[in-house]
Amino acid sequence: MRWSMLGLRAAWRVESSFRLEVCLAVVMVPAGWWFGGDAVERVLMIGSVLLVLVGELLNSALEAAVDRFGPERHELVGRAKDMGSAAVFMLMVNVVVCWSLLLLN
Repeated sequence: MRWSMLGLRAAWRVESSFRLEVCLAVVMVPAGWWFGGDAVERVLMIGSVLLVLVGELLNSALEAAVDRFGPERHELVGRAKDMGSAAVFMLMVNVVVCWSLLLLN
């Protein structure tokens, strides 16, 4: 638990995207609880938001590990970073799809 808290603290301190997503989660998690009609809807709404945070943490970890080896640009490094960013984007699309389908139903 100690290492996990250090990781969360580091992400909060150095990753502006993570801070923004946490602020959105602070609003969206209670909203998902409120608007979710039953347990399954609540799990989908809240879980999709939490997955974005998980994805951002993994993306940030990937970027930190890759950046450790130096500032020079390399095609594979750029590809890895772009794919990490794309994964977070797809998780955000998942939030929009889940929330839209459940709220418009």
